[in-house]
Amino acid sequence: MGRRASFGLLLCLAVLWASGLATADEEGNQDESLESKTSSAEDQAKDHSAATRVVAGQIFLESGKSDSQSEDEDDSRSQQEEKENLLEELNSLEMSNLLNKDLEEAELQSPVLTAIGGTADGEPCHFPFLFMEKEYAECTADGREDGRLWCATTYDYKKDQKWGFCETEEQSNKRRQMQEAEDVYQTGMKILNESSKKAQKKEAYQYLLKAADMNHTKAMEKVSYALLFGDYLKQNIQSSKELFEKLTEEGSPKGQMALGFLYASGLGVNSSQAKALVYYTFGALGGNLIAHMILGYRYWAGIGVLQSCESALTHYRLVANHVASDISLTGGTVVQRIRLADEVENPGMASGMLEEDLIQYYQFLAEKGDVQAQVGLGQLHLHGGRGVEQNHQRAFEYFSQAANAGNSHAMAFLGKMYSEGSDVVPQSNETALQYFKKAADMGNPVGQSGLGMAYLYGRGVPVNYELALKYFQKAAEQGWVDGQLQLGSMYYNGIGVKRDYKQALKYFNLASQGGHILAFYNLAQMHATGTGVMRSCHTAVELFKNVCERGRWSERLMTAYNSYKDGDSNSAVVQYLLLAEQGYEVAQSNAAFILDQKASIVGENETYPRALLHWNRAASQGYTVARIKLGDYHFYGFGTDVDYETAFIHYRLASEQQHSAQAMFNLGYMHEKGLGIKQDIHLAKRFYDMAAEASPDAQVPVFLALCKLGVIYSLQYVQEINIREVFSHIDMDQLLGPEWDLYLMTIIALLLGTIIAYRQRQHQAVPRPVGLRPAVPPQEPPPEHQPPQ
Repeated sequence: MGRRASFGLLLCLAVLWASGLATADEEGNQDESLESKTSSAEDQAKDHSAATRVVAGQIFLESGKSDSQSEDEDDSRSQQEEKENLLEELNSLEMSNLLNKDLEEAELQSPVLTAIGGTADGEPCHFPFLFMEKEYAECTADGREDGRLWCATTYDYKKDQKWGFCETEEQSNKRRQMQEAEDVYQTGMKILNESSKKAQKKEAYQYLLKAADMNHTKAMEKVSYALLFGDYLKQNIQSSKELFEKLTEEGSPKGQMALGFLYASGLGVNSSQAKALVYYTFGALGGNLIAHMILGYRYWAGIGVLQSCESALTHYRLVANHVASDISLTGGTVVQRIRLADEVENPGMASGMLEEDLIQYYQFLAEKGDVQAQVGLGQLHLHGGRGVEQNHQRAFEYFSQAANAGNSHAMAFLGKMYSEGSDVVPQSNETALQYFKKAADMGNPVGQSGLGMAYLYGRGVPVNYELALKYFQKAAEQGWVDGQLQLGSMYYNGIGVKRDYKQALKYFNLASQGGHILAFYNLAQMHATGTGVMRSCHTAVELFKNVCERGRWSERLMTAYNSYKDGDSNSAVVQYLLLAEQGYEVAQSNAAFILDQKASIVGENETYPRALLHWNRAASQGYTVARIKLGDYHFYGFGTDVDYETAFIHYRLASEQQHSAQAMFNLGYMHEKGLGIKQDIHLAKRFYDMAAEASPDAQVPVFLALCKLGVIYSLQYVQEINIREVFSHIDMDQLLGPEWDLYLMTIIALLLGTIIAYRQRQHQAVPRPVGLRPAVPPQEPPPEHQPPQ
């Protein structure tokens, strides 16, 4: 009891001391740093002291703060060390005694493995035991052909021959079956990861199918998604549903999320948003990031739940943390957002994809020594995107060729590749520093930014915040996003400069305009916490959503697009539907576009209502074409009743918010016809004119509509007036004078005399020669032989 009382007193002292420190920390350090991570953050942390902070993928040393902050923190650190030493002296003996006692109790309470069968049935296994001159600290299958695990119950098996099994025969069979399934699964995954050919990937999925039949959980997850999307296996929604249900029973978060998706989209099951929400929630609780992302979008848009910005912020922030930790300082991979509706409406519009012929042309130029082509292809293969797969080996080759030719951009990117390291290029700070210096000396912003990173982290050079700031400023002045990002981080944390949130916000905004994911992430953190700006949950959610949509799952957008281009609409629409659930606006509009074309995977009577749902979600995110489509659906009654008033509202929103010429033209037509609004020809003409001003393409249809409107207006005017009443109100004496009838008769007489004189002169023309007959005009051919008019 005395020992426990003294230990309790020590605990009370420790709590009081910790609370005092916490209060001091709150008063002195109210502004926390942003928590932005990269894949190399853990490695960087090992190279620095424990007192570091992570911002935008960087680790900042506490020594890099301003002088006043350093002095305050040195004082608090010295006080903390004194208190720690005092506490260590007070409780070192007590804690060591308690720890020893706890260890002894843990050893006594640990379960003892009992031998089954053999020569020592029921006796406890002895670890370690000696067998074939080798000590074993756990059960082994050595010496047995059936692979069953066993143990000895005494130290020397050879001497005592005392042994027993560690598992029953049923457990042994199950274990061996799972081991066999694991081996098959690993074989399939090895083929899948190492090959790029479609035939080999199909072969890999045959191994995964075999492993799934043996109840291997990860194999079942891979196979179920392949069956759902039609990836290298024939698409089968029903089979995938059965696998998802089996995975859900086993507690798989991926299976729970996928089953929620099936209920949300009504694929293979009757649609139920309540069940979808339950499965999404279970998946999120199990740590599935896609489930978190879906819940974030549902709370943000109020789909199946009460709209809650704070709940959306919680889910999106969690996913954004993982995405930011997975992003290197290159800014992440490019996400291709291709809208199928825009491609159909504007066939000549660039989709962002590079044609195969164009890529081959650039490759030809690069082989001929064109430095710009080499640098361009190197960047394409380094980051991936625009239809080109990420390939560090080819990127390194192209950059090396251009660097040998003296191109500073290629030198800088080689420095980045060596600085970050990969399977192709080994990490080397010294080599990276050489390339960065060469590029920076030539004024290249990428090289300047890389050199700034070297001085900031001390990679190959001593840490020097002044030089780091100098190089980041040079890179930022030339518009390089990495320089802007790092400069913003230095101002945010007061590294080498006085802390300035306004400057940090400025540079984060500049970097975000260049598309840097970590800049979006840092801005989101600032708006979420109200650091340097007014707290705005809505802005923070939108920024976090942007970050989340740049995760690895965004590659599914290109997979779905390729499936659609290959003619597999069913596979494409399922993939787009899952991405639409995650909140991708482009996926929502593309799914609606395919459903609009009567996708066979959905019942004929359900295509328009489902398309209407996704057009509505895409329109709520600001897509103009989707808003016009909503108007069209209500105007023509697609998937809903004909409702001119609702159609008018959607057209007006598209006109006012997005200045759509199509919407303005439609509003003009509805005003002209009086559909959903009172007929007003003047307002119709106004909207037609606005459409012509908004888009040059609308000028011809607007001209024709205005001509038609003019004719209608004239006829309407004539119908509205009474000619007899008009003439009855005209006073000729007042208009032409009292003698107007004499003037009129004189004018008529003059006109009559002029006509008579003219006709007499025609009859006195050249006389006809005697004896000549008038020429007979040629007869017209019969009607059936007449040439077409």
